[in-house]
Amino acid sequence: MKYLSIILAAILCFSSCKKDSTDPVAEDSIPKIIKKTGFTKYVNPFIGTSKMGHTYPGATAPFGMVQLSPQTNFEVMFNEDGSYNRETYEYCAGYQHRDSTILGFSHTNLSGTGHSDLGDFLVMPTTGSLVLDPLKTADGSKGFYSTFSHDQEYASPGYYRVELKDYNITAELTATERVGFHQYTFPETKDAHIILDLVYNVYHHDNKNVWTFLRVENDSLVTGYRQTKGWARTKKVFFAMQFSKPFSSYGHKKYDTVKYDGFYRRFEQQENFPEMAGKDIRAYFNFDTKTNEKISIKFALSSVSTNGALKNLQSELPGWDFDKTKQKTENKWDNELSKIEVKTITEADKTTFYSALYHTMLSPIIYEDVDGSYLGLDQNIHTSEDFTNYSIFSLWDTYRALHPLFNITQPSRNNDMIKSMLAHQEQSVHHMLPIWSHYANENWCMIGYHATSVIADAIAKNVGDFDKNKALSASVSTANVPYFDGLGDYIKYQYVPDDKSHSSVSKTLELAYNDWCIAQIANSTGDKKTTDQFLNRSEYYNNVYDPKIGYMRPKLSNGEFRKEFDPLDTHGQGFIEGNAWNYGLYVPHQLEKMVKMMGGNERFSQHLDSLFTMKLEDKYIEKHEDITRDGIIGNYVHGNEPGHHIPYLYNWTGKPHKTQERVRMIMDTMYGPTVDGLCGNDDAGQMSAWYIFSSLGFYPVTPGSPNYAIGSPLVKEAVLHLENGKELTIIAKNQSKDNIYVNRVTVNGRVLNTTTLSHNDIINGGEIIFEMQSTPKSIE
Repeated sequence: MKYLSIILAAILCFSSCKKDSTDPVAEDSIPKIIKKTGFTKYVNPFIGTSKMGHTYPGATAPFGMVQLSPQTNFEVMFNEDGSYNRETYEYCAGYQHRDSTILGFSHTNLSGTGHSDLGDFLVMPTTGSLVLDPLKTADGSKGFYSTFSHDQEYASPGYYRVELKDYNITAELTATERVGFHQYTFPETKDAHIILDLVYNVYHHDNKNVWTFLRVENDSLVTGYRQTKGWARTKKVFFAMQFSKPFSSYGHKKYDTVKYDGFYRRFEQQENFPEMAGKDIRAYFNFDTKTNEKISIKFALSSVSTNGALKNLQSELPGWDFDKTKQKTENKWDNELSKIEVKTITEADKTTFYSALYHTMLSPIIYEDVDGSYLGLDQNIHTSEDFTNYSIFSLWDTYRALHPLFNITQPSRNNDMIKSMLAHQEQSVHHMLPIWSHYANENWCMIGYHATSVIADAIAKNVGDFDKNKALSASVSTANVPYFDGLGDYIKYQYVPDDKSHSSVSKTLELAYNDWCIAQIANSTGDKKTTDQFLNRSEYYNNVYDPKIGYMRPKLSNGEFRKEFDPLDTHGQGFIEGNAWNYGLYVPHQLEKMVKMMGGNERFSQHLDSLFTMKLEDKYIEKHEDITRDGIIGNYVHGNEPGHHIPYLYNWTGKPHKTQERVRMIMDTMYGPTVDGLCGNDDAGQMSAWYIFSSLGFYPVTPGSPNYAIGSPLVKEAVLHLENGKELTIIAKNQSKDNIYVNRVTVNGRVLNTTTLSHNDIINGGEIIFEMQSTPKSIE
């Protein structure tokens, strides 16, 4: 065994590692401007754990690589006949609040995504006869799962606790950015076990696991890695697992057929053999315990190596004080949450607000070791020189509000995220910015190239020190890859032909907006030729508008509109996760022109009214998992992202009071402080970011522009502690559940005569006052 040399090497290496701003011992990194704490008590991590929210209630640090959370079922992706198992979709985050069983606690999870992956390294403590199958054994007896009750379950930012009733074990979890910390309180027994399940995955299928390797370094340290093939095609995660108490024996069971094992066949490998390797493995570690004896586990992750995991463990969690670690992580959450202090009409509103703010900081995640090394898209090891590398970019969702929110609350992090995107592009064999990336993989989910929006928005708001010329080059390269998802045809035909690509109208609309974003980036660098080129491309949305019927409509490569077309249907009509009535209103970069094109202020306003009041029959949404009744108001789908800007469009029709009505109604009906308090997937924080913006009284309808559309604030007062050292106070005078209309807005005493706020109005600090009343200003 080489435990001492490994640890010494880790410690020596750490002494030369770069200082990471997320190091839990860096207490002085907390900005002095923060005045108040205690906001974690208003967070309910269980919000969104029921129905469609797809969030998880476990323990993580802000933007942490480790998301240590209970897993409550083992749904496989495919049925025995090869068809898709629709129930898998409900376990995108591994947890459903309606369940009464826990299989264990995994270290990686996605929050609120409509597709999934991860669920790595499931740990489960048990007692009694050793059982290694999670649900039931081959003879039909009970698996190693345990029942539990929500009455004996508790979660807060950075902490999770539950009673495992079948074993009389109390499980407690906390985490640093890169290390999960387990604490299990056992009864007296000579048959205590801790199972490390390396078969389990979120979105499991027969070929998900590629390879698993473990080394038992000594009687309390295990290292290894697992490689999987899922949404991330080639995902490798390394780990170091350290126990607070030596195990008395150990072993494993393989669940795959071994056709060739070389000369390892000489050994009896299943018990007390210090190497374990195979496709599907469950390992176990045995203990004797006394009454109420605690066994702790520190479980560090790395994308680079087991040595990297050891360095992360030694750096972030050198000791065994669980309560101290829990408190440090809670302090980090308090620091982040207190960047916005709010007073609300009700305590329920405050819980909803801070829970939403919490959700906005679960991803993207830090994706590098404490020394700055990380696995790149090219599968080589890189070192971040002047930034922290991040992963999990659900950009089709998060460009709309999450990244714009970061430009207010997390500008330094957003700068690092953009640098991470630029590094992704450099490492891409396609020379493309990320579309939907995680764990050193591009999974190509959804449409458009929305990293351009994130970049353009940061430039418009003067955020970051990334190289704008490099960003422009990366964006232009991305926008000219002919084999990417209809892009070649978009360039050739000046729209995406419906007979050549699915979701043709949605793609045309999104690409046109992305091209406008590139024009804004080019303009900021003084590149007039590129600016003009992409402004011209940003007009291509005109080519899929049919003035005869007044809708965006699929067009064929021969230049004719497709004849078979139903503007209400969300399936097969040229739109993805939407229809012509709602997704057809997506021209965020030319809103005035869109309103005029679609009949002018009055007609467009009537269309919006109909959108919120009409009834959409089930047949129009039955083929979409992402569109459910939970998130629908009429034909407006708040539970899905393409329509998040729509309530604010009344501002462009001269009827801002209707925006105010709709926004307050959506906040009141689509969000709440309960497990079903999210009306759809949180989608890596986008759903929650919409709520944060709208609660404050404004929203980024056009990311890439320095302006925000004014809505109707839900808070009574908010203080934003900005990274530049300034403070912005937002006051809603006469605020109440009935006073939803805005009579007047003043910025530092200046009366606004428009329905927009500028980013400078926010970032320069001062005071914004909304004067609220119970009747619309226009009919007062």
